[in-house]
Amino acid sequence: MNRKLARELCMKAIFEMLMNKEYDEKLIKNYLSEEEEIEELQAAYIRGVITVTVDHLEEINSMIEKYAIGWTLDRIAKVDLAILQLALAEILYIEDIPYNVSINEAVELAKKYSGSESTSFINGILGKLVEKEGIKKND
Repeated sequence: MNRKLARELCMKAIFEMLMNKEYDEKLIKNYLSEEEEIEELQAAYIRGVITVTVDHLEEINSMIEKYAIGWTLDRIAKVDLAILQLALAEILYIEDIPYNVSINEAVELAKKYSGSESTSFINGILGKLVEKEGIKKND
């Protein structure tokens, strides 16, 4: 399993947490046990991203609300919200992932799992956040 597929699995897990309104370690274990070909490096990434997302969910959601002008979290499609939460967890809390990679991958996930307008919406929020918050983490 490559990083792109691991990121997709993270998004699905975060989406499931949103739908069930449950954020716990059991879900991570369930996702990891269902996938047969997860290398330890990717399993560590998945555990790390989901844990960071859950641990910092309040801050992540605050940032989404700050930059999704005119939108509340309840109005954002759950799949788009899961993609944004994943991307922000990477951008804000995971040092070894350049922000442009997180943004590009979020847009690709939106293309695959959401509507055409979502790609612009997600790209706009993440781009604005990186610019306004002065995030410099890039390669």
